[in-house]
Amino acid sequence: MLDGMARRLIDPPLARLATRCVRLGLTANAITGLALCFGIASAAAIAAGDFALGLALMALGRIGDGLDGAVARQTRRTDLGGFLDIVSDFVFYGAVPLAFAFVAPNANALAAATLLFSFYVNGATFLAYATVAGQRGLQTTSRGLKSIYFTAGLAEGAETIGFFALMMLFPRAFPTLAVIFSLMCLVTAASRVLLAWRTFR
Repeated sequence: MLDGMARRLIDPPLARLATRCVRLGLTANAITGLALCFGIASAAAIAAGDFALGLALMALGRIGDGLDGAVARQTRRTDLGGFLDIVSDFVFYGAVPLAFAFVAPNANALAAATLLFSFYVNGATFLAYATVAGQRGLQTTSRGLKSIYFTAGLAEGAETIGFFALMMLFPRAFPTLAVIFSLMCLVTAASRVLLAWRTFR
């Protein structure tokens, strides 16, 4: 829901930073890998109970997640790069709820499982829609220039990072925040199913 507005804010500074990265010889895929390392390190910090470090590492990883695309646009966009970017996002998104379940299983496990279920359903509708849209030659730039078709929804990348940040700032509220965001993900998935019903019939 907020990704379009967020992109208008972050794309200009990311483009300037990407220019410096290109001059240093950094590739988009290398930045994707580095961003994933930061994301996994963030989850490890959460699992260890260091939520402030987890938040800082997540911020670095998310900067890298936006920077890889900016570098690709200034050099060369590849299908492999788009694939790695999506896979890295999903790995990070799954690692954070798992980390919260690990750090406090009695309090967090059920909420974490619920959130992971909603991610699974939302991710399935997102990727399935993108696959069929690609087969039909559909294109959109509503979320910037992407390797696959992106559909908008109530729960997108910006909302995910926002909720993850709240969870790290207020870890005792994780169960409540996880359930709220799970509902948002399921609403997004349902809206995407309805969109597919109207578009692909």
